[in-house]
Amino acid sequence: MATATPSREAGRLAASTPLSPTRISRLQEKQDLQHLNDRLAVYIDRVRALELENDRLMVKVSEKEEVTTREVTGLKSLYEAELADARRVLDETARERARLQIDLGKAQADLDEATRSAKKKDNDLAAVVSRASGLEGQLNKSEAALSTALSQNAALTAELADVKSQLAKAEDSHAVAKRQLEAETLMRVDLENRCQSLSEELEFRKSMFEEEVRESRRRQEQRIVEVDSGVRQDYEFKLAQALQVCSEVLENAKVSSEINDKAMGTAREELQESRMRIESLGYQLNALQKQVAASEDRIRELEEILSAERDKHRRAIEGKEQEMSELRERMNAQLSEYQELLDVKLALDMEINAYRKLLEGEEHRLKLSPSQSPRVAVSRITGSSSSRSSKRKRVEAKDVPEVEIGEGQLLVSEEATASGAVTISPTDMDGNAVTLTNETEQDQPLGNWRLKRQADDSDEVIYKFSPKFTLKAGQSVTVWSADAGVTHSPPSDLLWKSQASWGTGSDIVTSLINADGEVRASIHDLLSLICTDFTETLTRLVFLCFILLSSCSWFFSTHFGPGMTPVATQQEGSNAYQSLCSFTISFLCFCRYSSAQ
Repeated sequence: MATATPSREAGRLAASTPLSPTRISRLQEKQDLQHLNDRLAVYIDRVRALELENDRLMVKVSEKEEVTTREVTGLKSLYEAELADARRVLDETARERARLQIDLGKAQADLDEATRSAKKKDNDLAAVVSRASGLEGQLNKSEAALSTALSQNAALTAELADVKSQLAKAEDSHAVAKRQLEAETLMRVDLENRCQSLSEELEFRKSMFEEEVRESRRRQEQRIVEVDSGVRQDYEFKLAQALQVCSEVLENAKVSSEINDKAMGTAREELQESRMRIESLGYQLNALQKQVAASEDRIRELEEILSAERDKHRRAIEGKEQEMSELRERMNAQLSEYQELLDVKLALDMEINAYRKLLEGEEHRLKLSPSQSPRVAVSRITGSSSSRSSKRKRVEAKDVPEVEIGEGQLLVSEEATASGAVTISPTDMDGNAVTLTNETEQDQPLGNWRLKRQADDSDEVIYKFSPKFTLKAGQSVTVWSADAGVTHSPPSDLLWKSQASWGTGSDIVTSLINADGEVRASIHDLLSLICTDFTETLTRLVFLCFILLSSCSWFFSTHFGPGMTPVATQQEGSNAYQSLCSFTISFLCFCRYSSAQ
């Protein structure tokens, strides 16, 4: 404004009267001097204002430095402790990772060995099964032979019974024949005795008759003279009759003796035949008994072989089952270890991503690297597990649309689990609704099921479904609070008129409980806000610088020789840390002042 007036006046003078070149040059010099004076005055005013502002800012900076010094002094010990813990955890993690890698290698080798052993055992099992099949075939053949032998044994037993009955009959007939033989023998002896007696009696009578005849002859000879020849003939006739009677009696005795001898011979022959038949039947009985005993021995031997093979097969199957159970247990243990390693890896990846985003945000704010204009984003990190498809926990990261929330970043960590057909959808952080989804192809009855939510330390909020409510296959149902402004439209939209809100907070747990009190699905949300105002940005920047310097100190103290001791390295890191803190505070104060201007 001060420089415009002389120009207008000079223009009016030049337009009214002609001026000499000297006048013109003097007027020009005057105008230049006035312009320079005006600029000097403006500059002095500006310098004075800047000095006043500088004094005011110096006071504020000193106050900020005092506050920052106190905060940094308080945070330094905390960060050192946290850094020591982080370093210790990092060392333990490195050692644990090395150990786990070694264990993983061992487990992989054991798994390979177990796999080879399992294949070998499977081959052995197949061989055993084939052998068992062959033995079963032999067993069937043996059982067929056994049945044949049993049938033969039954036939032989029947035949033996017949033979025994015949033998009993033969023994009875033998006993009868023996008794008859004894009777015939007694009769023969009696007859022989009688015959002998009769013979002796006959001889005695014959001798007596002869003696009588001789005596009679002597008498007759003596009487011949006295007796007539007629009387002699009469005596001779009587004597001839007596001799004839004796001869007939002797002949009858001889005939009876011959008949008895023939009967006794016949009885002897029958007895001999009976003895021969008894001996033959005894031989046959012994042969049959030996054959039955051999068959029984063969049956017992086959039964023992079959029992031994069955025991061997059962022991082999039990051994295979035990080995398979051990392999399953080892595989489950290794899968659990792999799952724990995967969970640790995912957790570390999430932490690394969080630190990377934090560092990128600080670099972007400090304009240390080119990037787009800063925006505040709400990111959701979800983890879910479902027992329908697998027992292993599945963790995945999802990006949701970015939301402007002042100067900060909102991080939602979400972990969801489900052990049935129904899952809980990501949580509505405004507390307006809860959504359930049936991910199977079958309808799921939700009668008398409860939907429970607890936000932070507030009271639990419980919604109970009606007894006949059913969630169709592949469908979803949303339970809205009264303040959501949604109309009741079952079965997809249910309005909870008695509850204003489901509840909001930084720690929200939502669970689905069945009628028996079992938790069938749950979702856990943790909300954290990463602010980027001046104080927290400075604190995080100092913390990052401190971590960087401490990490460098730890790296040099760990990887270099005794020429650089850990104490000296930490002292140098502390000095560099203080210098960097002072530079950072000054730089940020200047940037803040410049942005305010």
